[in-house]
Amino acid sequence: MNLNEAITGRRAVREYTSDAVDEQTIRLLIEAAVQAPSAVNQQPWTFTVVRDQAVLDRVSAKAKAHMLATMPAGPHSDHFQSLLDDPSFQIFYHAPVLILISAVAEGPWIVEDCALAAENLMLAAFAAGLGSCWIGFAQSFLSTPDGKAALGFPSAWAPVAPIIVGHPKAARPPVPRNAPEIRWIG
Repeated sequence: MNLNEAITGRRAVREYTSDAVDEQTIRLLIEAAVQAPSAVNQQPWTFTVVRDQAVLDRVSAKAKAHMLATMPAGPHSDHFQSLLDDPSFQIFYHAPVLILISAVAEGPWIVEDCALAAENLMLAAFAAGLGSCWIGFAQSFLSTPDGKAALGFPSAWAPVAPIIVGHPKAARPPVPRNAPEIRWIG
């Protein structure tokens, strides 16, 4: 698969089979992630791999409660509220793997560094025939002391990119893209 096929074909996947993702494949995805550039070549990331569904269920329940308690009003608030109020909704979509990319070093660009690693990981997952999705519902909770404790994180770590990975139940159709607004100077 060439790079353009991966970029244009990758989708956020929210429906997975129950098939496990083997350790070797997970390691290949992380190897792709660490090829990302980072500011001053700090490579401030660490990768926490969670395959235990009971842990994912507990973190999901706590993250949902946290989101409901802290969610600001906005254009999607009603939709998010209905999802988060649903007891059967699990924020990780029962994916077999969560790979949480966190920053272990302080610095002004750690979020950007981890986001670049996340995009590499998601493109590599698509190239390997897997689906992935960045789970924004988990981010706020995982940054709290309770969220860090749920995964045994040191308080200094900064969770950035909770990425679920698994075998998609079905191929995702292309998503329409808006034409980019381009400003030319010179």
